[in-house]
Amino acid sequence: MISEPIPVTLLTGFLGAGKTTLLNQLLKDSSAARIAVVVNEFGDAGLDHDLIEKAAEDVVLMPGGCLCCSVRGDMSKTLLSLLARRVRNELSFDRLVIETTGLADPGPIHHTLLVDPVLAPNYALDGTVTVVDAVLGAATLDQHAEAQAQVAMADRIVVSKRDLADAAALGALTTRLDRLNPAAGRIMADRGAVPAGSLWGLGALRKPMAPEHALTWLAQPAADPLAGLSGLAQPQAKPMELDAPSHHATDDRIATASVTLAEPIPAEVFDFWLDTLIALRGSNILRLKGIVHIEGAAHPFVFHGVQHIFETPVPLESWPEGDTTSRVVIIARDMPQSDLNDSLALLRLQHLPKSDTGDSHAGMTVHHIEHPF
Repeated sequence: MISEPIPVTLLTGFLGAGKTTLLNQLLKDSSAARIAVVVNEFGDAGLDHDLIEKAAEDVVLMPGGCLCCSVRGDMSKTLLSLLARRVRNELSFDRLVIETTGLADPGPIHHTLLVDPVLAPNYALDGTVTVVDAVLGAATLDQHAEAQAQVAMADRIVVSKRDLADAAALGALTTRLDRLNPAAGRIMADRGAVPAGSLWGLGALRKPMAPEHALTWLAQPAADPLAGLSGLAQPQAKPMELDAPSHHATDDRIATASVTLAEPIPAEVFDFWLDTLIALRGSNILRLKGIVHIEGAAHPFVFHGVQHIFETPVPLESWPEGDTTSRVVIIARDMPQSDLNDSLALLRLQHLPKSDTGDSHAGMTVHHIEHPF
C-alpha cells in the first residue's frame, strides 16, 4: 500500500464527443504532473490509441469489451499492474486518467475503485469528467440513455466543438445540461483545450475538506475556486427544494431532487431513510450525495454514493459554528420524480418534532442500522 491514494479521473462522453482530443490536451497540462492513462476500447481495433500523442509515460490500451459490462476484471488487473510497477519504481506517475468507451456507464468503475480490497486503499476517485458535443449533443441525449447517465454522473462537463454550433443550439443544450445535472460546472473547450488544472480535484471526499468546496460540489452558493478562468461556466446555484424541476420530453429517465433540513438529524432516522431508499431503489440511484449533520456529532459529514456503494464519509472539521443545515441531493434513473420527492419528504417528516407531526413514527418500526459516520 502506498502512502497517499493515487487520484483517478474518469473521462467519459458519448462516441465522437471529443474525449481523445481533450485527453491529448490534458497530457500537456503541467499542473497535473505525471499522468498514467488507461484507455478502454470498444471492439478489437485500438483506433483511439493510435490518436493519443506520446505525452504520458505510460499509456495502457485495454482489450476489447464495453467497460460497463464485461471489462471489470480486466480493469482491476490493469490498475493492479500499474500499481505494482509504480511500487517497484518501474513507472513514475502522480495521477491516473481512465478514458472510457463512449458506450459506458461510469458506475461500474466507481464500484471497482471502492470495493476492490487492494485498489480501494491505493486509488481515490478524483472526479468524473463528461465531454458533450455542442453540435450533436442534443440528438445524442435524445437517442441514448447512456449519454444521459454520463451527464448526470459528471462532476464537470466539458462542451466540445462550440465553434461549430450556433448560439441558439448551444443555449438550448446548456439549459438541458442544467436540468440533467445542475451541480456540475461546465467548461467550453477551445479546440479541446481547457484551463490548466480545471479538471483536477473535483471530488468532495478528501481530507482536509474546505466547506466552500463541499458547498460548490453540491451546487450551493459559494465562491467558485475557478471563477475568472477562461471558458468556465458554473450553473447558477439555487436553494434546494422539493419542487420537481422541468424536464425535456426525452430526459424523463433522469430525475433530480434535493432537500435541506435546518436541524441535526437523529442517527436512527437518517439510517432508516438511507437503508430503505437503497434497499428499494438502489439500482436506480445514479448519485446520492450531501452534507449531513448527525445529532451528537462534533462535525457535519460529506457523503457520496453510486447505487448501493458509498465512499467513506469525510468530516468537515472547519465547518462554521451555527450552521446545522443538512443538504441531500439525489440523481436517479428510471425513478419517477414523485418517488424522489416522496422519499425526501419522508426524511423531512420523520425529522420534524412530534408536536408538528403527531407520532412521527406511527405505523412503522424504526430499526437502528449501523450508520457510516
